[in-house]
Amino acid sequence: MVNTRSQTKMADNANGDLLADMKKFLEAGQERTEKEQEEMKNQIRAHVESQVGEIKDHVNSCIGRKEKDVQGGKREIRDVKGKVQRK
Repeated sequence: MVNTRSQTKMADNANGDLLADMKKFLEAGQERTEKEQEEMKNQIRAHVESQVGEIKDHVNSCIGRKEKDVQGGKREIRDVKGKVQRK
């Protein structure tokens, strides 16, 4: 089969168009991937921040209980000191 110049040029143009379409498709896919990665990163960040908040609340609750225990211990020590001094 003999190709004429016009047939060769048409084939080259078709290949160029195909490559351009493929490039657009790949760029769109890359943009979509980057957008989805950013969304996932934001979701993970929000989840971690939520977990950190819950942990802080738990730690503060534990600290509060321990402070009450310490105050109770100090009260008991004062009571015992008072009893010892009265004797």
